[in-house]
Amino acid sequence: MDKITEMYSTVNANVHRGVHFLSQAATEEHEASRETVQQFINAASPNEIVFTRGATESVNMVASSFCSRFCSEGDEILITAMEHHSNIVPWQLQGEKQGLKLRVAPINEKGELLLEELEKLISPRTKLIAVTHISNVLGTINPIEEIIEIAHRHDVPVLIDAAQSVQHCRVDVQQLNCDFLVFSSHKIYGPTGVGVLYGKEKWLNAIPPYQGGGEMIETVSFEKTTFNKLPYKFEAGTPDYIGTAALATALDYISALGIDEIAHYEHKLLEFATEKLLSVPGLRIIGNAANKSSVISFLVDGIHPYDMGTLLDRMGIAVRTGHHCAEPLMHVLGVEGTVRASFAFYNTKEEVDLLLKGIERIGRLF
Repeated sequence: MDKITEMYSTVNANVHRGVHFLSQAATEEHEASRETVQQFINAASPNEIVFTRGATESVNMVASSFCSRFCSEGDEILITAMEHHSNIVPWQLQGEKQGLKLRVAPINEKGELLLEELEKLISPRTKLIAVTHISNVLGTINPIEEIIEIAHRHDVPVLIDAAQSVQHCRVDVQQLNCDFLVFSSHKIYGPTGVGVLYGKEKWLNAIPPYQGGGEMIETVSFEKTTFNKLPYKFEAGTPDYIGTAALATALDYISALGIDEIAHYEHKLLEFATEKLLSVPGLRIIGNAANKSSVISFLVDGIHPYDMGTLLDRMGIAVRTGHHCAEPLMHVLGVEGTVRASFAFYNTKEEVDLLLKGIERIGRLF
């Protein structure tokens, strides 16, 4: 919040446009933020970092641009049964336009991806695999290094939805060797309306722009337009340079705390909360993967998730209820929805105890 105020108060001018001081200063802040993101996920170059409005727009950008260049009727996009709507609907939209098929890799009863089944679904028509790093419902941490290795063995590029992972564990795109990766600012304590698309330079150079306008052009005439170099080719219009600076501030904060320390603390909190909640009669945890992040989705016998969430809210306890923007996963699980408690480094064991007491109290009411 301080960074947003500082930016609006001192360097509020359009970037990459003017020779005057404010524009130059804003441009320097914006590009320094790009380098901060690059370093945070260990991209090879700042040219591989494209700023967007969120993980959702980042996926839509890849779906639109990649499919228009590399896909034709009958080709296939492979996803998993645990995807967020944002990693389902964009591919369906392209499927309707181009006659593409969506293939879905199954999960087991614990909420773990069946790798062998995923590989069986890869065919000569598979053009891209898009998979979440961590399920926003189940907390399952997918073995994305293995998925990427399998995909590349079949010459298939991979998009990783890291919206639920960059704030909880270390993400190194060069080590992973993923082709695309997306995440949102607001899930890593930055402002809303800002996101990141990472793409290997070879892919970003190969696919067309997602939108047209200012900034993304090199030359424009009524006869022909040539496009700007990376990453500006994908950043049409005035960027949210205030938001990108605030995102960089949030990333610096996380780096100072230590992402490995955060992951260790959150894992301990997850173990503590899991043990506590399993002591509640009739409570069932949905998603019991061996490798799991700090999310617990649950149901209590005889209590609708919405009722549970509403009553917990009256006690000052914020949980999410419903299908969590993963309606197809709910169908696979055979439930209408769940209650989801999400834990981060700022949560405490005392708060877990309050959650437990709230659930027990509601159980007595019912």
